[in-house]
Formats: sequence, C-alpha cells, structure tokens
Amino acid sequence: MTEDPQACETRPELQVRIGQGPTNRREVMVKTLWIGIWLIFLSSPVQDLTSGRHTLGATVAGALGLTAFVVAYLTLVFRNMGRPFTPRIVISLLSVLGVLAPVLAYSLGTPWLGLFIYLSVACGATLPVRAACGAIPATAVVMFLVGLHVGLSGWNDSLLLVGLIGFAMVGVGQLVRTTVELRKARATVAHLAANEERLRLARDLHDLLGHSLSLITLKSELAGRMLPDHPDKAAQQIADIEQVSRQALVDVREAVTGYRRPRLVAELAGAQVALTAVGVTAEVPAEPDLTGVPEEAESALAWALREAVTNVVRHSGADKCLVQVTHRQTLDGPMLELSVEDNGSGGSGSGPGNGLTGLTERLEKAGGTLEAGRIKHGFRLVARVPAPLSGDVGSGA
Repeated sequence: MTEDPQACETRPELQVRIGQGPTNRREVMVKTLWIGIWLIFLSSPVQDLTSGRHTLGATVAGALGLTAFVVAYLTLVFRNMGRPFTPRIVISLLSVLGVLAPVLAYSLGTPWLGLFIYLSVACGATLPVRAACGAIPATAVVMFLVGLHVGLSGWNDSLLLVGLIGFAMVGVGQLVRTTVELRKARATVAHLAANEERLRLARDLHDLLGHSLSLITLKSELAGRMLPDHPDKAAQQIADIEQVSRQALVDVREAVTGYRRPRLVAELAGAQVALTAVGVTAEVPAEPDLTGVPEEAESALAWALREAVTNVVRHSGADKCLVQVTHRQTLDGPMLELSVEDNGSGGSGSGPGNGLTGLTERLEKAGGTLEAGRIKHGFRLVARVPAPLSGDVGSGA
C-alpha cells in the first residue's frame, strides 16, 4: 500500500476548516498559529519600547496602546474567521485599530509604522470587497503621511507591503465566504436529493398499489355478493384476489429492494463528503470500474463502505482515512476488494458490534468475506466479493 507524497505533506493537524470556527482544542491551536505567526511584525515596536530611548511615561503609554491594538486585532480577525461579528462591532474594532496605529506611529516613531500592516489585514479580512478596496489604499496613504512626519524619506517597501497584504486578505475573505456558501449549498442539495428519493418511493408505491388495492377491493365486494348463491364464482373471485395480492407483494418487494440497495459509486462520493465534513483527511477513489460485477456483490460492498465510514466518523477518533477498491486474484478466484483504513483507535468495544456482524452475514450471502481489526497504526476493514478479474480499478493511494 503506497501513499501520495503530496498527500502526506499536508498533515491533518495543520489543516484549517475554512469558514468555520474552531470546534476543539487542536483547531484553536492551529488557527492561533496561523494568525499569531504574523505578529512577527510587532518585533520592531517591542524592541523600540525596550530600547530605553523613550521616557517612562511614553514607554508605559506605548505598551498599553500596543496591548490594546493586539487585543483588538486578534479579537477581530480570529473571531471573524468562524462566526463573524455584526457590522457595528467590526466597524468599532476597526476604528480602534485605525486610531491606535497612526497615533502610536506618530508619537513614537518609525518602528511603529508596521502597525499599519495589521490595519490593512483587518480591513481586507473583515470588510466587504468595495469597502476594503477603499480602506486599504487609505491605510497606505495615512501610513505614508505619518512616515513623512517621523522621518521616513520617500518611498518605502512597507507601503507596498501594506497594499499587497491587504488585497491578498480581500481574496482570502472572498474564499472564506465562497466556501461557506458552497457548504450550505451542498447541504441543501443533499436535503433536496433525500426529499426527491422519498417522493420517488411514494410515487412508486402509489403506482404499484393503487391499481392492485382497487382491484382487490372490487373483487372482495363481488365475492361477498356471490357467496350465498354462487359459491363457485365467489371462489374464482377469491382466487383472483390471491393472485393480485401476491403480484402486489412482489412489486412492493422489488420497489423497496431497489430503493434500499446502495450503489458503490454513490457511497464513495458520500464517504468523501462525510469524512471531509468531520475534518478527516480522506483518500477515496472516484469512479471504480464495476463492469461485470453482480449487482448483489456491488450492493454488499456499498453496505460495507457505509458501515466502515460510519465507524470512522463516530467511533475511531481518526484524522486520516484511506479507501481502496481493487480487483485481486485469490485462491478462491477473482475478487473485488474494498479496503478502508484509518489511523484512529478503532473504538472502545471489546468485540465486533451489531453493524459488523450484520455486515458479515450480508457479505456471506453474496459469497464474500469480511476482515476487520486493529493494525499497527489504526484500524482496517477489508471486504471481498466474487467478481470478474479486470485489473486494478483504482484506489485512493
């Protein structure tokens, strides 16, 4: 089993769910790291405060102003990444930053001009696009004017940095908003698909049973009228009722079987969505080749995948999951193999649960097998069903 080197480079613990607030301690630490790393630009004001070139009063005032600036900046940017503030609070916090940055730089000198970078970032990350496109150049202009007062001679790279970082954050803000909208749209599509499937089943049952039940009712009434005087004709009507009811039962079973039987391709897509939604890094094949695979065998593998992904999401505590679908030649003949491997704890149960027991029975009916258990760094489930050999059908590797 091999893994994509590029996939290994992006560790799950370093990933940030865009457009969502942190839900656990690890996500808080990751987002704090991504935001806090940019505080490196505060090294100049801190060094200036500790240099001893200011009076005690100026040093204390500068320290208090810098603390207020950092608190307002982190509150605005950190919180706004997940659960945005109201526009009034955003404007209030930006106003605090917009006042402190020029006042501190104007009063304490050139080392404090870096505060305008944070003001530009905050404007780009929190304001609407049109407002940000006006606020960021205004921030650069104010920085330039303050710089002239404190001794900045002409053009400075910091002016370019203020504009570039600010407009870059405008793009990041757009990405966050688009991701949030896509997530909501995906949930809506899933809800509509579920409703459409319910309507399909309702239509099928109505079409299948409406005629049959009407016929059964009519023939029952006829048999009741014929029973006293024409028992032979009544018996014929009852025989017709039995035939119609048996056919209706067959039709209902076929409809329900078709409704409940999952498809492997659909389950793979659903697995990718379910795992990604809970923050698990998922490697899932897109469209495996199922040519010649019996429908019952495909359905059994689809049920196996659904059960495995449910266990990963609910019980494993994993942050990485690898799904593979492969054709293999075994001693028992050609097999289609589904492998689901995660790096979690595998749950706390002491034995196989009801889900795995029922899954084993389902695979045995299709002529397949199930293997599930702990491995060196996680848990693996392997399901196999008989299938024609047609080469590797792809994997998440």
